[in-house]
Amino acid sequence: MSEKLPIIGFVVSIAVLATGYGVVAGRNDWFPNPQVSLATDTVRDLGKYWKNDIGLEPTRHLVPARVPGEADRFVVPRPDEVTPGYTLIAGLSRDQDQSPFVVTMYDTSGAEVHRWPIDYAKADPEGLNPLNTMLHGMEVLEDGSLVLSFDAGDRLVRFDACGNVVWATPGPFHHIIGRDVPNGLIGWRDLEIVHVDIETGEATKIVDIENDMMNAGIGQQGILGVRTHIQGDTAPLKYENDAFHANDVEPLRPEMADAFPQFAVGDLLISLRELNLVAVVDRESGEFKWWQSGPWLKQHDPDFEPDGTITVFDNNTGTNQSRILRIDPKTRVTEVLFAGNDEIPFYTAERGKHQLLPSGNILITEPQHGRVFEVNGRGELVWERDSGWDENRNLIVTEARHLPLDFFDTTIPQCATTAATKEPGRAAEIETAALAPRSAAQMVRLRRDGASFSESP
Repeated sequence: MSEKLPIIGFVVSIAVLATGYGVVAGRNDWFPNPQVSLATDTVRDLGKYWKNDIGLEPTRHLVPARVPGEADRFVVPRPDEVTPGYTLIAGLSRDQDQSPFVVTMYDTSGAEVHRWPIDYAKADPEGLNPLNTMLHGMEVLEDGSLVLSFDAGDRLVRFDACGNVVWATPGPFHHIIGRDVPNGLIGWRDLEIVHVDIETGEATKIVDIENDMMNAGIGQQGILGVRTHIQGDTAPLKYENDAFHANDVEPLRPEMADAFPQFAVGDLLISLRELNLVAVVDRESGEFKWWQSGPWLKQHDPDFEPDGTITVFDNNTGTNQSRILRIDPKTRVTEVLFAGNDEIPFYTAERGKHQLLPSGNILITEPQHGRVFEVNGRGELVWERDSGWDENRNLIVTEARHLPLDFFDTTIPQCATTAATKEPGRAAEIETAALAPRSAAQMVRLRRDGASFSESP
């Protein structure tokens, strides 16, 4: 036994050292912790989404329907209060043989008037399977083209009215893409905000989080310095994976500048989800001119409003009740414009968009239930639409956008021999590649004034 003691001691020492190293490696993300974590996540991901990844069913993009058993619901309890104009809805395509994603435009009556087939592979042939990306950000241009960003993808893409690629700019663009001032586009490319030329797609950095915002203004490192490890007294902070989750940026436009005298034209309204932070940032220096963490929780889509307030899509994650909030940045007084309730359920733990409409109504995108709806100023349902996959599941929709009837330069977008006109309420009369016919299972179900009837879109 005495001869084995050194061997036992050696084994125990190795075990103790290995355990100690494992603790330190986990804390500091040293080898092999990243590799083990990646392998574990990959196995778990493949087990959950293998049907998606081999092309059997787009399970990464399917969500539970609010009303099971009724695919493709379109309900209009208050037809006289529908805001005039067009509604664009972006998300996964039901017809996967035509395109992985689709943006569909509906008129005031709910009839489909145009469809953009969106195939990420056309812009990034060597990249990910399109179903392993997510169409997320959307900007509509007056000539009928769209600029789209793809979460997990590596391209920002402009598609024409028929779904052809106009330009594709490399980079990990994600979440929202919008209009910049005085012209162009603006969006997030990883942790930097960039200006994008509409005609060429060329992207130019404006400011970023780690180099500009972190070092601008007294205390901004404290505002942004969360989920970090301090490595020594003088070493820089090491940020955990996705410590900020930047999910929106919007410039203050000239027509709203008088309502926000504390800010300047071009100042940037940003949202950092993991910090529950909404802030207005100087686009030159990165300094915060105004900021607030909460009362929103895991929020998306803050918007400047013409009355000098800011509205926020409050996911309110973990509460089963999302909200649309309005805050006055001068007084910090916050009010709830709309919240989910038993009559009109509204909750999405992830993603989300809202738009205050000229009528005073609110257009709301509820991605995790594949649903878009409009409510009036009294919080009553005007209409709602499900993006149905089958009787129990919907397709994720990532954005709905309302456009005025005179938005487009000439007629509404057309492709090949499409006969759609700008006349409200008139759908395309000739089916084309961009307007493929639907099957009987994809009929829209309408309810008006309590009466039910079926009608082809």
